[in-house]
Amino acid sequence: MQEPNVSSAPPTIFSTTRRIAARRRIHYLQQRPNPARFVVEDMVGDILERLAFVRHDPKRALVVGDWTGELARTLRQQGTEVCQVDAADGFDEEQPFALGGFDFIASVSSLDTVNDLPGALIHIRKALAPGGMAIASFVGAGSLPALRRIMLAADDDRPSARLHPQVDVRAGAQLLQRAGWADPVADSRTLTVSYRSLDQMAADLRAQGLGNVLASLAPALGKAGLERARLAFAAEAGESGRVVETFEIVTLSGRHPSKSLG
Repeated sequence: MQEPNVSSAPPTIFSTTRRIAARRRIHYLQQRPNPARFVVEDMVGDILERLAFVRHDPKRALVVGDWTGELARTLRQQGTEVCQVDAADGFDEEQPFALGGFDFIASVSSLDTVNDLPGALIHIRKALAPGGMAIASFVGAGSLPALRRIMLAADDDRPSARLHPQVDVRAGAQLLQRAGWADPVADSRTLTVSYRSLDQMAADLRAQGLGNVLASLAPALGKAGLERARLAFAAEAGESGRVVETFEIVTLSGRHPSKSLG
């Protein structure tokens, strides 16, 4: 079977330098009292449930991006040999993986900030053993609607790109097929979190590596912009005093079909 035709020059939407810095910052911020980690914890729990449901018992696994370490620990307790990698340590999902032959690969909260998502999915598929399974979870389209409205209000009549473009389920399913995955499945689920302050919302995003890593830097808000943001947050909160924010988690799964694709 021929390899899928993927452009060799994807647009540069995200900054590799800022992406690595954000991933490294997670480890520092997670040392603070009660750091937010609900997005990754939800993803890890879901991945383990999916593995149990399909009765996939990997002997050798690659875990990408799970900075909590929980997925690797659980797999090791089940007798799986696990390799862990992260962008913070220089792992580049847009380049061919140095190792292969994995029965299972998990990408956790990582693929949403790569420039070449089709290419990254091909690299995952190639690193799988024939018949091996992969699951990728990331924050997708529909996420952070309240923050988007707040930032639009903060920028007033000069809106800037401050939040990432995001992949929806339909596009995810098409990308899996384009990357040559067998038995492709794309689905999504919603997490909701309420906040009493804009500062807490921003802190939660930074602590989980979900902040802005766009290649094009937006201008600083400044005092006036920040005040508009706080007023917009208060308007969103209304009488309850809380803003309910949404995280849409997109999950892509599939298998390496045969040796002919390797």
